[in-house]
Amino acid sequence: MSKLWGVGLGPGDPELVTVKAARVIGEADVIAFHSARHGRSISRAIAAPYMRDGQLEEHLVYPVTTETTDHPGGYQGAIDEFYERAAAVLAEHLSAGRTVALLAAGDPLFYSSFMHMHRRLADRFDTEIIPGVTSISAASAALATPLVEGDQVLTVLPGTMPAEELTRRLRETDAAAIMKLGRTYPGVRRALSDSGRLADAYYVERASSDRQRVLRAADVDDASVPYFAITVVPGPTPATRIPLTDAAMDQSARVTTGAAANDATPAPNPVVAQSEPVGEVVVVGLGPGAEGWTTPEVARALAEATDIVGYTTYVNRVPVRPGQRRHASDNRVESERAGMALDMAKQGARVVVVSSGDPGVFAMAAAVIEESADPQWREVPVRVLPGVTAASAVASRMGAPLGHDFAMISLSDRLKPWETVARRISAVASADMAFAVYNPASSQRTWQVAAMRDLVLEHRKPQTPVVIGRDVGGPAESVRVVTLAELDPAEVDMRTLLIVGASTTTVFDAAGGPRVFTSRRYGD
Repeated sequence: MSKLWGVGLGPGDPELVTVKAARVIGEADVIAFHSARHGRSISRAIAAPYMRDGQLEEHLVYPVTTETTDHPGGYQGAIDEFYERAAAVLAEHLSAGRTVALLAAGDPLFYSSFMHMHRRLADRFDTEIIPGVTSISAASAALATPLVEGDQVLTVLPGTMPAEELTRRLRETDAAAIMKLGRTYPGVRRALSDSGRLADAYYVERASSDRQRVLRAADVDDASVPYFAITVVPGPTPATRIPLTDAAMDQSARVTTGAAANDATPAPNPVVAQSEPVGEVVVVGLGPGAEGWTTPEVARALAEATDIVGYTTYVNRVPVRPGQRRHASDNRVESERAGMALDMAKQGARVVVVSSGDPGVFAMAAAVIEESADPQWREVPVRVLPGVTAASAVASRMGAPLGHDFAMISLSDRLKPWETVARRISAVASADMAFAVYNPASSQRTWQVAAMRDLVLEHRKPQTPVVIGRDVGGPAESVRVVTLAELDPAEVDMRTLLIVGASTTTVFDAAGGPRVFTSRRYGD
């Protein structure tokens, strides 16, 4: 019975062909393979030791590779037409009842031409795919160092991607493998440099073959790069191992194939354990939103961190840095987040826990310090770095509404009962202090703003100024002042902070809009 086999051959060493692939190659009626116009097929060369005499061969020659074409459909039109013709050739063999082994270097479904045949033939003929070792795995083995560990992320990128997009993606990932090099290498090198990853990148040419080369990516001659090369950027180096050294790279680049492999001296593993890892947890405030409100002290801590921990929205505000791991989570798991940060620091990581505003104001400092009181974390150093508070930022936009005694209250009743919140609102209102209102509303909490307004009106005049600040320091910033009686709960959400004035809070018109201040002087 006819059958189409997609045969993964691995990266180049014939000894990396799987047992199943070798068997199918030997049994197939037809061996099909691709090549450029020069006629030399890497796939056929890898499969040759497993082929038998008398097998039919179908040599599928690309009409173009990197050169231009006068095809009316351009490059893509020429390639599409070629795949249609190639599929017709294979279909003729399959319709005649023959088994066809279509060879694919690496893996058949990983940047391989087999995919184009699969789309055109799999719905008509019995098809089976034999996976193969990818060049990424072979490159990692050539370096004798892990590409990723733990929860690090590996991103596979084509070198044909625009350099600006490559740069962006390299900045956002822990580790990367860049394929399809050749004449794209100058752009790849520029992206590695612009993203700050060039010093950590390695170049592996013809991985696992007897022509393998391993170099630092910065040392490669642009003019000598073949298509079958790959650039790899290993993930951040954990505290439990040292980075790949020049000596280790030189030893790991030694490649032997065939029978000589049995006599080869294995390259030393550059993974070396360190004793007594020492880490720390630093809890920082990023400020309310604007980049300029992040203090230099906090910026230094972020740059020195091995791990960034926090609520997803705040982690996304931290610039992506090569080598840093990012651990984003939901906003309702403060204790779990704190425990994770302390545990990583205990293992030697330098962890920064990020909050918006100031970490000690309704933020992560309290959760981390409280969790660190557990005896298991007593030896972990913990520091707190202050930040600009949201209350200070909103107040600054209107002048000085918090210019005298003031309070800060959170309307959230997730961690305390509403009865407690209401009692504190009444106490502050009766004490005639201005106060800032954090967490006034959310998608699940919509009634507390009106309840707060009614409680304050029992002690304050309806004309009491209220500042409504939304996304201050962010792209959607808006700040306005209304009276307490006019405060509309529909205008308020979780990204809003309110400042409720006291009896001494005054609003006046000025250049650029209204100004608000709470006097530091009381009358007689």
